[in-house]
Amino acid sequence: MTDLSGKTALITGSVQGIGLGIAEAMAVAGARIAVHGLAGDAEAQEVCTHLRARGAADAAFFPGDLRDSDRIDELMAAVAAWGGADILVNNAGIQHTAPLAEMPREKWEAILQVNLTAAFLTMRSALPVMAARGFGRVINIASVHGLVASRDKAPYVAAKFGLVGLSRVAALEYAAKGDAAKGGVTVNCICPGWVETALIEPQIAARAAAHGGDRAKGVADLLSEKQPSLRMARPAEIGALALWLCAPAAHNLTGAAIPVDGGWTAQ
Repeated sequence: MTDLSGKTALITGSVQGIGLGIAEAMAVAGARIAVHGLAGDAEAQEVCTHLRARGAADAAFFPGDLRDSDRIDELMAAVAAWGGADILVNNAGIQHTAPLAEMPREKWEAILQVNLTAAFLTMRSALPVMAARGFGRVINIASVHGLVASRDKAPYVAAKFGLVGLSRVAALEYAAKGDAAKGGVTVNCICPGWVETALIEPQIAARAAAHGGDRAKGVADLLSEKQPSLRMARPAEIGALALWLCAPAAHNLTGAAIPVDGGWTAQ
């Protein structure tokens, strides 16, 4: 198992869903977890307590509205004061669907800010410190929509394609930092397809209703359009992949966009 003792991981959007799944995996490996997300004091404390119980050396909540670049700078300064991030996971994201001609400009701007600009700003802050240490891992949670497009998702697809490109540039710039013994500095994207989180439950419920309330058939109907496996991934599975990317053995895997999509992008 990957041992992250002595390492600190900042995971944006880690109070639920994929982000929490990644935080749990890294907690089990002994990392300190800088938790981030839209959460009240009680929820934030509950998540931190949960992660410590899972094995995290420590866990603390760091607020920061990713729609505001100044708040992102404050977030990174606070994490730096806590010891700095050896591992940065840009997971937080937002979505809005509408035809391109009907997409509100404010939705475009918000989605690009949270899903792309925020990652640029966190990476700009964290990567030089990682390079100086000789070890660092940036894991950007992109999407299959960073590899292929879908209708009615112009800003989301643009941001995720941009995130894949940004990650490849950063991977090239930092590829020679550190060495195999220290682990080097790598930058990669994970590109999930359908993942079982609360965010997609309304879509599942709508499909299930059309099948007499049968949730399994609703899921199969939803996935049959694009995901050949007809199985959703679970947040813990994304967490397991993210954890492996932090291992010393992954020092030469950089600049990759890894699909976890049941064959979606193989078609």
